[in-house]
Amino acid sequence: MDLILLPFDRPTETRTFEKGRFEVYEVGPMTLGRATYDPGWRWSKHVGAAGGESLCQVEHVGLVLSGEAAVKMEDGSERVMRAGEFFYVPPGHDSWVVGDEPYVSLHIMGSESYAATAE
Repeated sequence: MDLILLPFDRPTETRTFEKGRFEVYEVGPMTLGRATYDPGWRWSKHVGAAGGESLCQVEHVGLVLSGEAAVKMEDGSERVMRAGEFFYVPPGHDSWVVGDEPYVSLHIMGSESYAATAE
C-alpha cells in the first residue's frame, strides 16, 4: 500500500441533508467521517426520515470537536456529548444538536454507510 495524505478540506465524498453534512474520507484501508450539524438538526428528522427510520442503526466511535449533541437510546437513556470527548454510541439511537452552536465530530467507526441515502 502506498503512503496516502488526504487534505481535511477535500473529502472523498460529502453526504448532505437539511441542517447538516457528513464528509467521508477514504484513507488507506479505513473510512473516516466528519459530521457537521447546525442548531436544530435531529437525526430522526433530517437523516432517518428519508429512509423511514426513527432510530439510527449505525455503531459510532468518534471524537467531538465542537458543540454539543444529545443521544437518546432506544431504552430511553440519554447523554450529552461535548467538545473534547470521545464517544461510543451503539445502534438504536436518536441524536440532536444541543444549543445554538454547530456540532462537529470525527467518526473513526461507522462512516461507511452513515447517511448514505440522505441526499
